[in-house]
Amino acid sequence: MFKLLSKESNIFSIPVYIGCLLLVVLIFNILNFNTYEAIVAGITFLGIALGYFCFHSIALNYQTHLPLFLYTFFIFGLYPGNLDIGIAVSLLTNSFLLLLLTSTDEDIRKKSYVLVGSIVALNFIFLPTTWPMAVFVIIHVIATSQRIALNLFRFLLGIILIAFSYFSIMFFFQFTSWNIDYFPFGKMKPMTDYTKLAPLLPVALMLIYAVYDHFTNYNKKSPISRYKYTFLLVFSVAQLITIILYMNKSYEYLLLLAFPSSIILSRMMRFLPKYWMQEVCLWLIMISLITFKAGTYFDLF
Repeated sequence: MFKLLSKESNIFSIPVYIGCLLLVVLIFNILNFNTYEAIVAGITFLGIALGYFCFHSIALNYQTHLPLFLYTFFIFGLYPGNLDIGIAVSLLTNSFLLLLLTSTDEDIRKKSYVLVGSIVALNFIFLPTTWPMAVFVIIHVIATSQRIALNLFRFLLGIILIAFSYFSIMFFFQFTSWNIDYFPFGKMKPMTDYTKLAPLLPVALMLIYAVYDHFTNYNKKSPISRYKYTFLLVFSVAQLITIILYMNKSYEYLLLLAFPSSIILSRMMRFLPKYWMQEVCLWLIMISLITFKAGTYFDLF
């Protein structure tokens, strides 16, 4: 299977995976279909579908089917069906951020910081626990921009525009009280029971090895590959902070790591020295995700 998925992919193969994604979303939502669930499922579908195009934007998959397949399988294994609208919006905004921040055109990235700030603010409104994403963007601006102060101003301007619009709308509808529960920093309760995550341990170990292998062979990578991989790692750390601090038993938060995990694992398998190692890793990932899905669906753990 690994050899089949390692064949060259192109933009025309993406609709096939999007079709599989649509099937997964429909199957998990068909039994509890209503207007609200339909809206959430639609946002989720758009966010995840945009992720397929992000693979070509970040260009770390060597144009193979493997990361696309892994991404689809991660969605199948981690998607619970009744997704919270905050997570759905976060998946959508993350896809837009990846498309904008990984653009190879410096002029596009420079001019998009107002939009990036708006997207981050919108993400915070729907899911305040995603505040680490704002920190990630600030670090990205400082690390990659030649005119740091100007681009930070553009980013903050985008946030201010959305915040002003949001408070204006709330004031218009006479929502003038502030709910302190909306402030996420007082609710940091790292999870202590990892029993239900046990089936994902092989995937976690492979991710750790993949990062270790990357830095072991760091000097062998091209400058562009090092830059984009570092971007992906910092992006993953931002998502991981949110997961550790706020997930508890809301395992749908793991969907935030589906995209970066797919690229990291596919690159790790590509550079393994033996074919049997690649095949074993691929099947181990699939079995881990199926076991986790079965465990959460039937409450086995």
